[in-house]
Amino acid sequence: MPRRIVWYPDGSPVAQLAAALPAPFEGHPLSEAPTLRSRAGDPEILVLDADHDPLDAARVLGERANSVLVVGLVSPQDDGPRWPMSWYAYLPRPVTPGVLAKTLENAADHLRLTLEAEQTRKELEELNAIGVSLSAERDTDALLALILTKARAITNSDAGSIYLVEEPEEGQRRLRFKLAQNDFVQVPFTEFTMPISEESVAGHVALSGELLHLEDAYVPPPGAPYQINRSFDQQVGYRTKSMLVVAMRTPTGDTIGVLQLINCKRDGHRRFPSVEAIEREAVPYPARFIGLAASLASQAAVALHNSRLLDNIRTLFEGFVAASVTAIESRDPTTSGHSFRVADLTVALAAAADRADSGPFRDLRFSPDEMKTIRYASLLHDFGKVGVREEVLVKAKKLYPGHLEVIGQRVELIKRGVQLRYSRRQLDLLLGESRERVLEEVAVADADLAVILQELDQHLKAVVAANEPTVMAEDTASRIKHLALTSFMDHLGESRTVITPEEARILSIARGSLTPEEFTQIQSHVVHTFQFLSQIPWTRELRLVPEIARSHHEKLNGSGYPNQIQDGQIPIQSRMMTISDIFDALTASDRPYKAAVPVDRALDILGFERKSGALDSDLLELFIAIRPWERRSP
Repeated sequence: MPRRIVWYPDGSPVAQLAAALPAPFEGHPLSEAPTLRSRAGDPEILVLDADHDPLDAARVLGERANSVLVVGLVSPQDDGPRWPMSWYAYLPRPVTPGVLAKTLENAADHLRLTLEAEQTRKELEELNAIGVSLSAERDTDALLALILTKARAITNSDAGSIYLVEEPEEGQRRLRFKLAQNDFVQVPFTEFTMPISEESVAGHVALSGELLHLEDAYVPPPGAPYQINRSFDQQVGYRTKSMLVVAMRTPTGDTIGVLQLINCKRDGHRRFPSVEAIEREAVPYPARFIGLAASLASQAAVALHNSRLLDNIRTLFEGFVAASVTAIESRDPTTSGHSFRVADLTVALAAAADRADSGPFRDLRFSPDEMKTIRYASLLHDFGKVGVREEVLVKAKKLYPGHLEVIGQRVELIKRGVQLRYSRRQLDLLLGESRERVLEEVAVADADLAVILQELDQHLKAVVAANEPTVMAEDTASRIKHLALTSFMDHLGESRTVITPEEARILSIARGSLTPEEFTQIQSHVVHTFQFLSQIPWTRELRLVPEIARSHHEKLNGSGYPNQIQDGQIPIQSRMMTISDIFDALTASDRPYKAAVPVDRALDILGFERKSGALDSDLLELFIAIRPWERRSP
């Protein structure tokens, strides 16, 4: 039972009444206030004689005066109150010890209830604050540490641990020893798993879902199926005494973990000085702490469950992104890996800009969500290629596959027609001319035919050469166009050409393999990217992914596409991606239509682009300085 301290001024008439009070009341003059030791929770009441004692006598108690109730002994002849209205009670003289004791009992109960109400209010505020903190934490490991730290704090626990329930696809559920904290001794923590069974305290609670309170963990209740493993205590020099074990259950009733609290302390701010002190001072968990632990375990289960759901959603989305990139690149196997490489380069460049503490990027900072936005936008920057015709997307040479073979067959037909025409001419000569003249004419015809056949072979070789997506000289393009106008007469008298004017236009492409119309289709992939990505309900943190991805082909001087926007209109994240995209396209060794450009040459080309005003100069300088291509994963 707590002591009930009754204060009175030195020399007050109240002293005689205080001396006659029954236990547990203790009368003390105010002069003993500086030396009298009281325990937290001991009610203190000041009794004053209103006609004899100073009304402000409570000032002697200092800061404690705010929590001390005042009972005044007053004269019944007073016409009106002349004492403070803040006093708890007023008793008219004469007062018997019994009446005073009853009043003091009521005052002590009032203090106790007030203290409990204030404590409950603080605990509810703390629980609410903990709930907010748990809801805000997204990192699972940090969340578990926060759960255990807060649980120990509000229950005055010296130590504690958390077990998580694991459900493998095959096999039985297991408990993973995930986290341990101990104020008394440094814990040699190592994660491990164990079967969920009744033999362990944590396993018993995980199976039953019931709260378990042990006043002495070494002495479990008779018939209990569980036993505490003392090897830990023996190994580290500890004594597990009082224990509170609570199941962390979701609103649907699933147990996802176990919260284990050890050794409740009377004073949560005091550390146990020794194992003997633990044995002596560790107390059973009071009902209030048990309720708080149960409430916190419920909040923790919800927070952990939500964290796991969020992790699952992230994993699912990461899988979707990876599958999307794979699907995109499967349409054009020659660029396989391009999106992942561009993402690596761009994220490395963004991280370097974020770390800069001087120069043009000293004020630029990216949050984790913004870095994730950059990564997703880089991975999906070519997503719109799914909307481009495959024959255009994978077009490696100027003519589509099979088209060159058609031209080759056409040349063979022309050859056969010319050969038939010359054969008919020779036959006519044989039927109408003398032998000597026939031999002479046939020899001339054979020579002419050989020249024509050789010329056709040369034309076909020129077509084959022109079909390669190299940089074509202007005179070569003129010869190809002239070839469409060069005809050969067959045996039916019809004129035939090796290539058509349209084929000549295609073969005369000055650079690359795409016609202007096809290049426009390729450029449209950026628009498709924006349209497709805009259909995804991005979170607020990732809402800029479509815009960043759409702008990766824009140039600072307005020469880019699709919108020819300039300078400040282009997000800095897109500018980073532009540099990475061009660099990888130049240095990639898997493009059949071009050889890989050496790194130094690629950087020179990027430098030319910078001089023309197309690229961000500061970003390119940083890109060259950090050389992210050397740190990229294989």
